[in-house]
Amino acid sequence: MKAMILAAGYGKRMMPLTENLPKPLLKVGNETLIERNINALLKEGFNEIIINVSYLGSMIKDHVLEMFPNINIYFSDEKIPLGTGGGVLNVIERLGVEPFLLINADIFHQIKLKDIKKNVEIAHLVGVKNPDHNIGGDFCLDSDLVTISNKHANEYTWSGVSVINPIIFDGLAIEDAPFDIWKSILVGYIEKNMVTGQISDSMWIDTGTIDRLELANKTYKDEN
Repeated sequence: MKAMILAAGYGKRMMPLTENLPKPLLKVGNETLIERNINALLKEGFNEIIINVSYLGSMIKDHVLEMFPNINIYFSDEKIPLGTGGGVLNVIERLGVEPFLLINADIFHQIKLKDIKKNVEIAHLVGVKNPDHNIGGDFCLDSDLVTISNKHANEYTWSGVSVINPIIFDGLAIEDAPFDIWKSILVGYIEKNMVTGQISDSMWIDTGTIDRLELANKTYKDEN
């Protein structure tokens, strides 16, 4: 199975750390975030990885190629970030027709990627317990069916890990980018009861702010 890492964001909430360094190259312990996620993919047998880059993208490419010189990694260069949906659509032909794993570059986690449902008709999301910064959550589960409550808080937060069937991009054009895969695509399929999900109890931190990056480093130190 192919995997795609989303690494093209500006990292504006991480300023000033990201003024001269792209967010995927920030470190937890002695490893960059993107290095950790590539290692997690390789450990679980993913042998073809696609990474989209934009802001300070050459730094990400140089780092990855230095750390993983013999791995089948393809980079998708975006002149401006195309969003989480547009970034995937931009390389849809390379991703092929089979479901692929999609993962955010900026999560620090121990999610067992090999245990994620791989054969999906539309999409399969990995949820985690709602963190303090997203108390309202993103979705609920009815058995393994993803639902969204508009009246009450949702039980789980999307981890940024999912398996996507590329069929959901049929009929879309890159001219529609930038766009967000959640708002523009997944929510519509969720409302049609066509998206499945599972919950992970493994350690997970979205390092989207300086405070949460510090939390990730504290967690790492406590565990080592």
